[in-house]
Amino acid sequence: MTQSHPRISKAVIPAAGLGTRFLPATKATPKEMLPVVDKPAIQYVVEEAVGAGLSDVLMITGRNKRPLEDHFDRNYELEEALIKKGDQERLAKVQESSDLATMHYVRQGDPRGLGHAVLCAAPHVGNEPFAVLLGDDLIDPRDPLLSRMVEVQEREGGSVIALMEVEPSQIHLYGCAAVEPTGDADVVKVTNLVEKPDQAEAPSNYAIIGRYVLDPAVFGILRETEPGRGGEIQLTDALQKLAADESVGGPVHGVVFKGRRYDTGDRGDYLRAIVRLACEREDLGPDFRNWLRGYVTEEMQGL
Repeated sequence: MTQSHPRISKAVIPAAGLGTRFLPATKATPKEMLPVVDKPAIQYVVEEAVGAGLSDVLMITGRNKRPLEDHFDRNYELEEALIKKGDQERLAKVQESSDLATMHYVRQGDPRGLGHAVLCAAPHVGNEPFAVLLGDDLIDPRDPLLSRMVEVQEREGGSVIALMEVEPSQIHLYGCAAVEPTGDADVVKVTNLVEKPDQAEAPSNYAIIGRYVLDPAVFGILRETEPGRGGEIQLTDALQKLAADESVGGPVHGVVFKGRRYDTGDRGDYLRAIVRLACEREDLGPDFRNWLRGYVTEEMQGL
């Protein structure tokens, strides 16, 4: 008989990073507020959490991140102006972000790594399993990764991480998992984790991407975890301990994702994400694709 585990209802979104790769744009604007077409990147992430049934969202912020709170709050002056104009379409877009979820915020203070950011969520999360979504990874809603991860966690307990196969030459950019197969083609059992290994030392080409469903036992481990690579408290180090000893917080599984993922943490990938999403929009796609074809043709002819 399949064991039943507590229903997950809370999502944690670390958003305290400085966004130095996007300077000077992020000097006064949080990188999470940079638009992907006409919506800030952070809204896509909150929508993903809500789409997976997680309506209680805690955002881990830092200094100069107040625009994040403002975006998910009501803007009565703007709403009133749109009402007077009779612009119901834009009014609905403005109200959409403030009606998405129950939002909470806590400041990280010193930026001491992802593990420390997750630890800041402990008072809010309590003794419940919870999801962590990193804002640099946008997952296409047509490929419901988080919903699948929640399903696996509720069935198996413990923690679940998102994995994606990458070229071996790229594995040094990610946390990496050693895995064993299970009865599900898209689910593996994680036996070891290494943060950004050299290619020769990597146990596989399964890279950890920015989605986690975690057992609350991770908080106790994070409190005792010493700073690792880069002088930061690494979430990967805590997960490695969970994978090594199931008695602490249950097993660690991985969901192997083969869907559409947009990386907005890199300038080039950020631009590619905008182009891809704009091309797929019903309102923008037809005209934009025609322009893009013409532009690419002109550029090729000029070579």
